[in-house]
Parts: sequence; C-alpha cells; structure tokens
Amino acid sequence: MKKFIKDVKENAKTLRRLFDETDFYQDQLLSEKYKANIFLKREDQTPVRSYKIRGAYCFINKYKKQNENNKNMYFICASAGNHAQGFAYACRELKQKGKVYMPVTTPKQKIDMTKYWGQNFVEVVLVGDTFDDASAAAQEEYKKNKNSFFVPPFDHKDIVAGQATVADEVFNQSRQNIDYLVVPVGGGGVSAGIAKYFEIVSPKTKIITVEPENADSFATSVRNKKNTKLEKISTFVDGAAVKKIGNYNFRVLKKLIKEKTIISPEGRLSKTILEFLTHNGIILEPAGALSVDALNDEKLLKKIKGKNVVCVVTGGNFDFTRLPEIQEKALKYSNLKKYIVLRLPQRPGTLKGFLGSFEDGVDITRFEYLKKSSKNFGSVLIGLESQKKEALKQSFDRFTRSGYDFQDITDEQMFFDLLI
Repeated sequence: MKKFIKDVKENAKTLRRLFDETDFYQDQLLSEKYKANIFLKREDQTPVRSYKIRGAYCFINKYKKQNENNKNMYFICASAGNHAQGFAYACRELKQKGKVYMPVTTPKQKIDMTKYWGQNFVEVVLVGDTFDDASAAAQEEYKKNKNSFFVPPFDHKDIVAGQATVADEVFNQSRQNIDYLVVPVGGGGVSAGIAKYFEIVSPKTKIITVEPENADSFATSVRNKKNTKLEKISTFVDGAAVKKIGNYNFRVLKKLIKEKTIISPEGRLSKTILEFLTHNGIILEPAGALSVDALNDEKLLKKIKGKNVVCVVTGGNFDFTRLPEIQEKALKYSNLKKYIVLRLPQRPGTLKGFLGSFEDGVDITRFEYLKKSSKNFGSVLIGLESQKKEALKQSFDRFTRSGYDFQDITDEQMFFDLLI
C-alpha cells in the first residue's frame, strides 16, 4: 500500500508538466441548499476538461520510457470520449503515435476534440454503438500487432494510480477533515483510485459511489457478488456508460466501499445539470454532474447534514446539441411537462370544450392528429407544459371529471419514444 501512495505522488509530480492542480473550494449555494459544507473538486478544469488525462498520460509516459528502443511502437485505446481526449493529448505531448477506437454514438463534440488534441499523432476510428463494441475492436488490433500497447480506459493498476492523483490533490488541498467523498462510477478507475488512496491516508472518510440509472454495473455486480456484465445499458450518461466495471476496480471497490451505491435517475440528473448551469455558471456533462446529483438522494441527504462533503466533478465536455434532450428530461422529471394521447369525438365545438378544461398557466407545446380511428373519433397527441406541476395535475383532474378519453404517455417509454 505504501508503494501505491509513492506511485501516486510520483504521478502527481509528472502531471505538473501539463497542468496545475485543479480547483478545490466550498460551494456556498450547494452548502446552503443541502445544509452541509459542500466542496467541489473541479476536474473539468484539466486541459481536456476531465480527469481522464491523468491516467492516460501517466500510463503512456511510463510505458514509453520502458520501451524507448522500440521505434515502431504505438498506443491504442478505446473510449466513449473523455479517455480518448486524454489519450490524444498525452500522445501529442509525448510525440507518440496512437489510435483511438470510439463508438459511433459518441457526441460529435468529443470526436472533434479528440482529433484536435491528437493532431497528426492520433488516428480516430469509429466503430459500434457502445464503448464495449469499440473496446472489442481495439483489443483485436492490439492482439494482432506486437508493436502496439493498449491503454485501458480504467481497468489497470497503472491507470488507477494515475487517476488517484485526484485524491492526492483533494487530501492536500482540504483544510478540513473530509466526512464524505462522492465520486461517480463508470469503469471504476477514478473511484477505485480515490477509495484506495483514502483508505490509507484518511480511513474515516466515507466514500460514496454513484452510478447512472440503467448503467449500474457496479451496483449490479455487488448484488450478484461477482463482476457482472449488463446485457443492455442506456448511453445517456456517455462518460459513465459501460456494461461491465473493470475487474481490478471491482475487486478494489468491493473491498473498500461500505456505503450502498446511489443510482442517479436521468431526469433528476438533467435537472441538476441545468441548475448547476443556471446558479453556478458551470457547464457539466452528465457524468460530471453525477456526484452533485447524488446529494439529492434522501438517505444521503440525512447523513451529510453539517458534515464536510467533497463532490468530484469529473468532466465538462458537454455537447450543446443535447441541450433540448436535457431540458425535456428535466421538465418531465419535475412533472412540469406531460404528453397525452386524446380520443376526441369529431363534432363541432368538442375541441373548444376540451381547451376550456385547462388550468391557467398550462401551455400546449405540441398538438397533432395521429390518425382517425373511425369517422366519429380522432386521436390527438398533445404536449403540455407549465411552471407549476399543480396546474397540470388539476388539468388532468378536469379532463377526467369531464369524461375525456385520454392516456398519459409521459412515462410509457416505448410508446413515448415511438411518438415523440
């Protein structure tokens, strides 16, 4: 364990060639909201706007030194975005050839930035729909070429030792004893590094892990008492959407994490992203907002009152083309937006009567006929929005009392996806 701390501190010195320590400070708005001392560790301030540069640079730097006589060597990685950017930046700085495999579904902003950071040193290959597809393709090339070196995004002790420099900085920057440290889990690299580091230097600090809804590989594996690959995941939180946590990282976290993992719903997370942008003026990607969103968990909220809590903000690579989707999810989660399918008799005055059933402050954001089920009735898709959820509820109550035939499809995901 002492060797781990030594390796982490050496990595921290190595990283100072690239950037200064990222900011660590108490956020007054969050502290007041959650009645605790909430501190932020701003990993969105690294050159590539995420912590991933730490592990990638330290790994490539180490293996380049160990194989400096191999002039044909090149590095390979697979990534949904942030590891790719850290990898590309490291290759450019170390003047080393590299190749990045990324899912086709990766946000364009992350693809473009990976190409920008890598410049002439890195080739980008798009393959598959998920990180796991891209990883399989990268592994296949790695096995075929003896001059290639695979740089794992998370499942390697050297990557973990690089990501653990986040913990080293937090420990050195904090003037208070840390009661809770909240960190997201995707592949588990940064969470394993932080948990391992604090187990040694501050064992009383409780590490809280948080995962995205529908991509909870760590929580699932804990329940199954073995590392389990999920059959299907949501890629909404693309920076933390993996079907299987790293084997090495799972062993570390299973041993060290005592608190139950918090699952972050997509709607609540979207609301957190928008609130953070509005009140803090900081743009976070979904994975970067996970630790802050975890503070809304009812059980955790009770525990942290009056305590010193650190949230690791892991990244700020936000693709603004996704903003409408984020807004939509946030409004639906807050019950401020609803979608219904209405079956109306096709006679004069029916629609006018229906519109008179609305409470004040309810806006129609979408209105379209789907089809005519018969000559007497028509089906209508209607989107409704309000600043007060009570207005929507009261409108629905009026619809029911008036005998209108309607169905709320807001939470019927398959139906909703088909129509909206």
